[in-house]
Amino acid sequence: MGPKIARYIYVLLVVTITGYLAIFGRAYYSLPLEERFYNDQHALLKASGFLGHGLGIVGTLMIAFGVVLYMAAKKYGVFTRWVRLKYLLEFHIFLCTLGPILIVFHSTFKFGGLVSIAFWSMAIVVLSGVVGRFLYIRLPRDSQGRELSFDDATRELKRLEAIVSASVEEIKLTNTVRIQLRSLDRNQRYFKYWHIAHRPFALIMLVIVIVHIGATLLFGFQWTS
Repeated sequence: MGPKIARYIYVLLVVTITGYLAIFGRAYYSLPLEERFYNDQHALLKASGFLGHGLGIVGTLMIAFGVVLYMAAKKYGVFTRWVRLKYLLEFHIFLCTLGPILIVFHSTFKFGGLVSIAFWSMAIVVLSGVVGRFLYIRLPRDSQGRELSFDDATRELKRLEAIVSASVEEIKLTNTVRIQLRSLDRNQRYFKYWHIAHRPFALIMLVIVIVHIGATLLFGFQWTS
């Protein structure tokens, strides 16, 4: 499966699942909080309901798995022997996009107190992730998706320019590397600033999620059907 096809499948899954949940629970989610108790879907869609609680669990696991998988691959080379890092990044983005959406439905769009901090931290992490993906493709990388230094990128450009009968794909790659080298310093600086926003808010979200789960277990909330 090519990267473009996988990307289309990820987008289709996110849109389809989000659309289905929004349509399925539209009558419930659109009600004022004090009226939801009397709705037929309350037992199913409330935060502790069978579907509502399940969405929270699945969404949290998706985010955790997406983060651990990509960090393990990026820092320690786990799975990169079989799957390229750039493909794992796409999967990470998919999991960490759909996961927060499921958590929003788990919350039944009710944000307050500590949950509101977690929500806005999550929103910032997701939005900064979109910006990070935009910056990611503007930095020169090897076939695995690992960032190249200026010297490595320069050598790669010289190698590509030395190919006499280059294919269309190689010509496109040559032009891409040339453009990336021209703005390398600026994009590396932006990428460094990006980490300043992405990582702290991701940590805040993680801490609050742990506190939320701990409080849920401590006060005996159960996954009801």
